[in-house]
Amino acid sequence: MGALKYAVIGVVVVVVVATALVLILPTLHRVPVQYVGSPSGYEAFVPNGQTVNYSGQTDPVGDLILSNGTTIQNVIWNGQYASTIINNHNQIVQLNGQFVGQADPVNNQPYVPLQDFYVIKGQVPVEQATINGQTYYVIEANKINPADIAGFYTYDKWVSNFVTAMNTPGTYAAGLPGNSPVFQWTNTTGTVAYQTHLYQHYIGYSAGGYVLVQSNEPIISYGVYTDVEGSSFDKYILAPVYNSSS
Repeated sequence: MGALKYAVIGVVVVVVVATALVLILPTLHRVPVQYVGSPSGYEAFVPNGQTVNYSGQTDPVGDLILSNGTTIQNVIWNGQYASTIINNHNQIVQLNGQFVGQADPVNNQPYVPLQDFYVIKGQVPVEQATINGQTYYVIEANKINPADIAGFYTYDKWVSNFVTAMNTPGTYAAGLPGNSPVFQWTNTTGTVAYQTHLYQHYIGYSAGGYVLVQSNEPIISYGVYTDVEGSSFDKYILAPVYNSSS
């Protein structure tokens, strides 16, 4: 199949279908736009702070974590929410620089780095592109229903665990009341629970103090972005109150 070429402000972006992508994602076909992930699963884009000019737009770069645990690197998010993701990520990096290492006033443990990420329900439309000699995998976000996209933030080492939990039957989300004993836990769950609330005061379009509860795995504390809040994720955002006695 012939290569598709797009002009991008002095840079020619050649869309190709390479053997390498087939090896990484064997279910894909040799077509310009391909769909990766599970039709009923959750996949997550994790920005890394880099940006690239693609199709005349400044887009965030990061990793794509698939529902089966596979991670694809050098991924561009192109289309709806691109500028929002860049702004959200820059702000959380700034807040990390301000607070990480300081003590949580409730459990006296040090704050940890948080990471924003953007979950897609269902398969993700991706095309492969080469820009200035670098191969990227481009998420065509305008082909995704906005109801199937939502933004979250949690401890940076928990993002993969979060995606796994979302794809695990029996996992449920809950919100923490202000007097929840979880905030007093002297582990990372307690610290991140309070820290997501703290960041909420600086990010006007977010809400902290949520937890993902798994039957056989640790509880994952997280926050949500209300500016990227698809209705397919209501159970993770409009969550019932979590009750814990210890």
